[in-house]
Amino acid sequence: MTATPVAVGERAAAAARARPVLGLDPRTKALLVLATSLVVMAPDGASFIPAALVLGVLLALNEGAWARAVALPVGAAGIAAVAYLLPPAMPHPAVGVVATMAAYLVRFVAIGGIALHLMSTTSPTELTAALRAARVPRAITVSAAVMLRFLPTIIAEARAVHDAMRLRGIGGWGGLLRHPVLSIERFTVPLISSSLRVAEDLSAAALLRGLGSTSRPTAMHPPRLGVADLAAALVAAALAAATVLW
Repeated sequence: MTATPVAVGERAAAAARARPVLGLDPRTKALLVLATSLVVMAPDGASFIPAALVLGVLLALNEGAWARAVALPVGAAGIAAVAYLLPPAMPHPAVGVVATMAAYLVRFVAIGGIALHLMSTTSPTELTAALRAARVPRAITVSAAVMLRFLPTIIAEARAVHDAMRLRGIGGWGGLLRHPVLSIERFTVPLISSSLRVAEDLSAAALLRGLGSTSRPTAMHPPRLGVADLAAALVAAALAAATVLW
Protein backbone atom coordinates (compact mmCIF):
# COMPACT_ATOMS: atom_id res chain seq x y z
CA MET A 1 0.00 0.00 0.00
CA THR A 2 1.33 3.42 -0.94
CA ALA A 3 1.44 5.99 1.83
CA THR A 4 -0.69 9.09 1.31
CA PRO A 5 0.95 12.53 1.16
CA VAL A 6 -0.64 13.42 4.49
CA ALA A 7 0.89 10.38 6.19
CA VAL A 8 4.28 11.14 4.65
CA GLY A 9 4.03 14.76 5.77
CA GLU A 10 3.04 13.75 9.29
CA ARG A 11 6.00 11.39 9.58
CA ALA A 12 8.37 14.01 8.19
CA ALA A 13 7.06 16.67 10.54
CA ALA A 14 7.22 14.33 13.53
CA ALA A 15 10.78 13.32 12.68
CA ALA A 16 11.88 16.93 12.24
CA ARG A 17 10.11 18.21 15.33
CA ALA A 18 12.66 19.08 17.99
CA ARG A 19 12.45 18.74 21.74
CA PRO A 20 13.40 22.11 23.22
CA VAL A 21 15.21 22.41 26.53
CA LEU A 22 12.45 24.63 27.92
CA GLY A 23 9.13 23.51 26.48
CA LEU A 24 6.81 26.47 25.91
CA ASP A 25 3.07 26.26 25.82
CA PRO A 26 1.71 26.55 22.25
CA ARG A 27 -0.35 29.54 23.38
CA THR A 28 2.84 31.32 24.41
CA LYS A 29 4.53 30.57 21.09
CA ALA A 30 1.50 31.70 19.11
CA LEU A 31 1.27 34.87 21.19
CA LEU A 32 4.95 35.62 20.58
CA VAL A 33 4.45 35.27 16.83
CA LEU A 34 1.34 37.46 16.89
CA ALA A 35 2.89 40.16 19.10
CA THR A 36 6.10 40.24 17.06
CA SER A 37 4.14 40.52 13.82
CA LEU A 38 2.07 43.43 15.12
CA VAL A 39 5.08 45.31 16.49
CA VAL A 40 7.57 44.69 13.68
CA MET A 41 5.10 45.32 10.85
CA ALA A 42 3.94 48.60 12.41
CA PRO A 43 4.96 51.87 10.66
CA ASP A 44 7.80 52.41 13.15
CA GLY A 45 8.53 48.74 13.68
CA ALA A 46 11.99 48.71 12.10
CA SER A 47 13.54 49.60 15.46
CA PHE A 48 12.16 46.37 16.96
CA ILE A 49 13.80 44.14 14.35
CA PRO A 50 16.99 43.54 16.42
CA ALA A 51 14.89 42.54 19.44
CA ALA A 52 12.85 40.13 17.32
CA LEU A 53 16.05 38.63 15.88
CA VAL A 54 17.51 38.14 19.36
CA LEU A 55 14.32 36.44 20.49
CA GLY A 56 14.35 34.20 17.41
CA VAL A 57 17.98 33.23 18.04
CA LEU A 58 17.24 32.42 21.69
CA LEU A 59 14.31 30.23 20.68
CA ALA A 60 16.46 28.47 18.07
CA LEU A 61 19.17 27.81 20.67
CA ASN A 62 16.57 26.48 23.08
CA GLU A 63 15.33 24.18 20.33
CA GLY A 64 18.84 23.11 19.33
CA ALA A 65 18.48 24.47 15.78
CA TRP A 66 22.07 25.68 15.48
CA ALA A 67 21.91 26.30 11.73
CA ARG A 68 18.89 28.58 12.15
CA ALA A 69 20.52 30.39 15.07
CA VAL A 70 23.42 31.32 12.78
CA ALA A 71 21.51 31.84 9.54
CA LEU A 72 18.89 34.14 11.07
CA PRO A 73 21.18 37.05 12.09
CA VAL A 74 23.53 36.55 9.13
CA GLY A 75 20.67 36.59 6.62
CA ALA A 76 19.01 39.58 8.28
CA ALA A 77 22.32 41.48 8.29
CA GLY A 78 22.85 40.81 4.57
CA ILE A 79 19.33 41.94 3.67
CA ALA A 80 19.65 45.00 5.91
CA ALA A 81 22.91 45.92 4.16
CA VAL A 82 21.08 45.87 0.83
CA ALA A 83 18.24 47.94 2.29
CA TYR A 84 20.24 50.66 4.07
CA LEU A 85 23.82 50.63 2.74
CA LEU A 86 23.34 50.00 -0.97
CA PRO A 87 21.24 53.12 -1.84
CA PRO A 88 23.86 55.65 -0.65
CA ALA A 89 26.58 53.75 -2.52
CA MET A 90 24.55 53.40 -5.74
CA PRO A 91 21.95 56.19 -6.05
CA HIS A 92 19.68 54.79 -8.74
CA PRO A 93 15.88 54.39 -8.92
CA ALA A 94 16.16 50.63 -9.51
CA VAL A 95 18.41 50.31 -6.48
CA GLY A 96 15.85 52.25 -4.46
CA VAL A 97 13.12 49.77 -5.42
CA VAL A 98 15.32 46.83 -4.44
CA ALA A 99 16.22 48.53 -1.15
CA THR A 100 12.56 49.14 -0.32
CA MET A 101 11.74 45.49 -0.93
CA ALA A 102 14.72 44.43 1.20
CA ALA A 103 13.60 46.72 4.04
CA TYR A 104 10.28 44.86 4.23
CA LEU A 105 11.92 41.48 3.68
CA VAL A 106 14.12 41.88 6.75
CA ARG A 107 10.96 42.33 8.83
CA PHE A 108 9.57 39.06 7.53
CA VAL A 109 12.88 37.36 8.35
CA ALA A 110 12.68 38.59 11.94
CA ILE A 111 9.10 37.31 12.29
CA GLY A 112 9.93 34.07 10.48
CA GLY A 113 12.57 33.11 13.03
CA ILE A 114 9.91 32.99 15.76
CA ALA A 115 7.29 31.40 13.49
CA LEU A 116 9.69 28.61 12.53
CA HIS A 117 10.10 27.75 16.21
CA LEU A 118 6.32 27.41 16.50
CA MET A 119 6.13 25.20 13.40
CA SER A 120 9.07 22.96 14.30
CA THR A 121 8.19 22.34 17.96
CA THR A 122 4.38 22.20 17.89
CA SER A 123 2.20 19.46 16.48
CA PRO A 124 -1.24 20.25 15.05
CA THR A 125 -2.85 18.36 17.94
CA GLU A 126 -1.01 20.44 20.53
CA LEU A 127 -1.84 23.67 18.73
CA THR A 128 -5.51 22.74 18.43
CA ALA A 129 -5.77 21.85 22.12
CA ALA A 130 -4.02 25.09 23.13
CA LEU A 131 -6.22 27.30 20.96
CA ARG A 132 -9.34 25.58 22.24
CA ALA A 133 -8.17 26.13 25.80
CA ALA A 134 -7.69 29.82 24.95
CA ARG A 135 -11.32 30.01 23.69
CA VAL A 136 -10.18 30.89 20.17
CA PRO A 137 -13.00 30.62 17.57
CA ARG A 138 -13.25 27.26 15.85
CA ALA A 139 -12.69 28.74 12.37
CA ILE A 140 -9.27 30.07 13.40
CA THR A 141 -8.37 26.87 15.27
CA VAL A 142 -9.13 24.58 12.33
CA SER A 143 -7.37 26.87 9.82
CA ALA A 144 -4.24 27.09 11.97
CA ALA A 145 -4.09 23.31 12.49
CA VAL A 146 -4.54 22.57 8.78
CA MET A 147 -1.94 25.17 7.78
CA LEU A 148 0.57 23.80 10.30
CA ARG A 149 0.25 20.36 8.69
CA PHE A 150 -0.07 21.64 5.11
CA LEU A 151 3.21 23.57 4.93
CA PRO A 152 5.63 20.68 5.74
CA THR A 153 3.76 18.44 3.31
CA ILE A 154 3.98 20.97 0.49
CA ILE A 155 7.68 21.55 1.16
CA ALA A 156 8.27 17.80 0.90
CA GLU A 157 6.25 17.67 -2.34
CA ALA A 158 8.24 20.59 -3.78
CA ARG A 159 11.49 18.79 -3.03
CA ALA A 160 10.16 15.64 -4.69
CA VAL A 161 9.20 17.60 -7.84
CA HIS A 162 12.63 19.25 -7.90
CA ASP A 163 14.38 15.87 -7.58
CA ALA A 164 12.23 14.43 -10.37
CA MET A 165 13.16 17.35 -12.62
CA ARG A 166 16.86 16.86 -11.91
CA LEU A 167 16.62 13.14 -12.70
CA ARG A 168 15.13 14.03 -16.09
CA GLY A 169 17.79 16.66 -16.73
CA ILE A 170 15.36 19.58 -16.86
CA GLY A 171 16.16 21.18 -13.53
CA GLY A 172 18.97 23.34 -12.22
CA TRP A 173 20.00 26.93 -12.80
CA GLY A 174 21.11 26.22 -16.36
CA GLY A 175 17.66 25.15 -17.48
CA LEU A 176 16.06 28.03 -15.59
CA LEU A 177 18.27 30.57 -17.34
CA ARG A 178 17.79 29.04 -20.80
CA HIS A 179 14.04 28.45 -20.55
CA PRO A 180 12.70 30.35 -17.51
CA VAL A 181 8.99 30.14 -18.39
CA LEU A 182 9.15 26.45 -19.31
CA SER A 183 11.11 25.59 -16.15
CA ILE A 184 8.60 27.40 -13.95
CA GLU A 185 5.73 25.63 -15.71
CA ARG A 186 7.33 22.21 -15.26
CA PHE A 187 7.75 22.91 -11.54
CA THR A 188 4.47 24.61 -10.70
CA VAL A 189 2.02 22.37 -12.57
CA PRO A 190 2.96 19.13 -10.71
CA LEU A 191 3.18 21.08 -7.46
CA ILE A 192 -0.31 22.55 -7.89
CA SER A 193 -1.71 19.12 -8.72
CA SER A 194 -0.06 17.64 -5.66
CA SER A 195 -1.30 20.53 -3.50
CA LEU A 196 -4.89 19.87 -4.55
CA ARG A 197 -4.53 16.18 -3.70
CA VAL A 198 -2.99 17.00 -0.31
CA ALA A 199 -5.75 19.52 0.42
CA GLU A 200 -8.40 16.86 -0.21
CA ASP A 201 -6.59 14.38 2.06
CA LEU A 202 -6.26 16.98 4.80
CA SER A 203 -9.96 17.83 4.56
CA ALA A 204 -10.89 14.17 4.93
CA ALA A 205 -8.49 13.74 7.84
CA ALA A 206 -9.90 16.84 9.54
CA LEU A 207 -13.45 15.49 9.27
CA LEU A 208 -12.42 12.09 10.62
CA ARG A 209 -10.73 13.71 13.62
CA GLY A 210 -13.76 15.82 14.39
CA LEU A 211 -12.19 19.23 13.85
CA GLY A 212 -15.47 20.55 12.50
CA SER A 213 -17.74 19.06 15.16
CA THR A 214 -19.76 21.23 17.50
CA SER A 215 -18.84 19.20 20.60
CA ARG A 216 -15.69 20.02 22.53
CA PRO A 217 -13.21 17.10 22.47
CA THR A 218 -11.16 16.12 25.51
CA ALA A 219 -7.41 16.60 25.22
CA MET A 220 -5.23 13.73 26.46
CA HIS A 221 -2.48 16.20 27.41
CA PRO A 222 -4.13 19.51 28.36
CA PRO A 223 -1.85 22.53 27.80
CA ARG A 224 -0.57 24.22 30.92
CA LEU A 225 1.39 27.43 31.39
CA GLY A 226 4.59 27.04 33.37
CA VAL A 227 7.78 28.73 34.47
CA ALA A 228 9.25 28.54 30.95
CA ASP A 229 6.32 30.55 29.58
CA LEU A 230 6.82 33.21 32.26
CA ALA A 231 10.54 33.37 31.44
CA ALA A 232 9.80 33.76 27.72
CA ALA A 233 7.32 36.55 28.41
CA LEU A 234 9.84 38.35 30.66
CA VAL A 235 12.60 38.05 28.04
CA ALA A 236 10.31 39.40 25.31
CA ALA A 237 9.20 42.27 27.56
CA ALA A 238 12.83 43.07 28.45
CA LEU A 239 13.84 43.16 24.79
CA ALA A 240 10.92 45.44 23.94
CA ALA A 241 11.71 47.75 26.87
CA ALA A 242 15.39 47.88 25.92
CA THR A 243 14.42 48.83 22.36
CA VAL A 244 12.12 51.62 23.57
CA LEU A 245 14.71 52.99 26.00
CA TRP A 246 17.51 52.75 23.43
